[in-house]
Amino acid sequence: MSSHRAPQKTREFHNHHFDSTIWNDFEFRDDDIIIATYAKAGTTWVQQIVAQLLFDGAEDLETAEMSPWMDLRVPPKDVKLPMVAAQTHRRFLKTHLLVDALVFSEQAKYVYIGRDGRDVVWSMYNHHVNANEAWYDALNNTPGRVGPPMEKPPETVTRYYNDWFERDGHPWWPFWENIRSWWAIRDLPNVYLLHFTNLKNDMPGTIRRLAEFLEIPVNENKWNDILLHCSFDYMKANASKSVPLGGAFWDGGAKTFIHKGINGRWRDVLSDDEVATYEQRAKKELGGECAHWLATGEV
Repeated sequence: MSSHRAPQKTREFHNHHFDSTIWNDFEFRDDDIIIATYAKAGTTWVQQIVAQLLFDGAEDLETAEMSPWMDLRVPPKDVKLPMVAAQTHRRFLKTHLLVDALVFSEQAKYVYIGRDGRDVVWSMYNHHVNANEAWYDALNNTPGRVGPPMEKPPETVTRYYNDWFERDGHPWWPFWENIRSWWAIRDLPNVYLLHFTNLKNDMPGTIRRLAEFLEIPVNENKWNDILLHCSFDYMKANASKSVPLGGAFWDGGAKTFIHKGINGRWRDVLSDDEVATYEQRAKKELGGECAHWLATGEV
């Protein structure tokens, strides 16, 4: 580790989705990979990329099964922990927690993915509005939920965005502190920040840089397969492999979960004043440098 102090866990985080206590009982391996986002920022995409790097561009990998969302409380930790402990490949696991609700390992590698909050919300709306009753039942009726149940979304994405913005992440979890917490540890040698926009603009280059950070040698003979299997079209066509439970929780199945993969849809909906208000809030919450990175991917 560097001269920067490793973060410490200071709290638990619970709601309709989270049970952060799973990390208290998790036994790290030195080569574990933790893929982190606020949500809807390219998590599934990066899970697919890591799987492809680890398994040399193999076809039909069950990425969602191989890379579970650890702090999702469904299934409960007494089911999930033995499943993960039994994995024999290099593990790559998912979290949506902010840093101080995690147990942080100095040996594991952490990859945090950023995306403009407005793009996150537009993707979340598709995720939420297409969720079926089985999704609500799992979140709201499985024993152990803390706090209010997950509610149905409003009828318009504009109202959805306004609720999320005015109530800091409602009905999911706080947005700004999640970004701040990961930005604050970006200089640790086992933390790597990447951005959805950079993946969109230069997927091959971004994958190579990620592989270097993760110390995964790229199999050049399989490079074209890796790129093909990480493409949006391939992932959309094979969505049941990379989406939790094969997409059973969403109307339209897994292809609904992997929606459009594009940025900027909010530009045709939000007013100039709403855009300016978001940007002012981002600078206030994150500081100018972090706000600029989150909006553009540029440091």
